Amino acid sequence: MLTVVTLGSRNIFLGLQVWECPEVLGAEIAHQVVVGTVLGVIERGTNVLNKRLNIVLVEPEIPPNTGNVARLCAATGATLHLVKPLGFSIDDKQLKRAGLDYWHLLDIYIYENFEDFEEKNPDGPRYLATTKGGRTYTDITYEPGGYLLFGKETKGLSPEILARYSETNFRLPMRAEARSLNLSNSVAVVVYEALRQWGFPELV
Repeated sequence: MLTVVTLGSRNIFLGLQVWECPEVLGAEIAHQVVVGTVLGVIERGTNVLNKRLNIVLVEPEIPPNTGNVARLCAATGATLHLVKPLGFSIDDKQLKRAGLDYWHLLDIYIYENFEDFEEKNPDGPRYLATTKGGRTYTDITYEPGGYLLFGKETKGLSPEILARYSETNFRLPMRAEARSLNLSNSVAVVVYEALRQWGFPELV
């Protein structure tokens, strides 16, 4: 069964509303969790989840980047997926600060590793960001329910993951002298391109 974390109205951790939270969040913050009524569990296979945009950060390392992406997901209605190992504690102050007071709008899933993510999300197309992509992000037609995958800040996605979905790798154009863009900036660019193609559903 997929473990679902639904965030409460006060604070990402101290106001947490959870479903099977200890095995997801780990012992370091389990004692902080305030268990209450789950506000809205999205179960796998429902039409709600299948039509949403999904952002997947594979082994993210820098807490403010993940916090910024979480805020982006909350503001756009995208679902955030985090694949361990994470380069920070999930209760990091910089992570919470970057997300400001948007955490109660966020649906977030956490996985032990990439194979765990794949096993629990067998359906839906994958779109992979890489500096080695043959096409640009605007060349891709993003399908509702798809997953946008981004790798760790220092190395990106592994060659094995990129090879698994080689037909849907893409890049963000930049000067040849530049190594890469900031992770959260890259996510924002691609998210809004996907939403633009869909006509910005339910956004004002």
